[in-house]
Amino acid sequence: MSEDVIQYQTHGTCCQAMQVKIENNTIKDVDFFGGCNGNLKGIKSLVTGMNIDDVIAKLQGITCGPKPTSCPDQLAKCLVEYKNKILEKVK
Repeated sequence: MSEDVIQYQTHGTCCQAMQVKIENNTIKDVDFFGGCNGNLKGIKSLVTGMNIDDVIAKLQGITCGPKPTSCPDQLAKCLVEYKNKILEKVK
């Protein structure tokens, strides 16, 4: 299976965008543009090599202070959108 590269425009976070590389439902790399540098480096380190379903399960719904979303939540939303597009291609 080939590597997919996703460009995702975030909403409601300091991070403005992210790029995720996925191969065989596994995150190969993720880069964040803007946001809290140290925290996002930590997220990148933690999720690289993980199955996308596991990442979604762990990160979906996390909030940041009073905001209804967060950078981890936006990554989960990105991955859910990716999965939905893949499922649409199969139909």
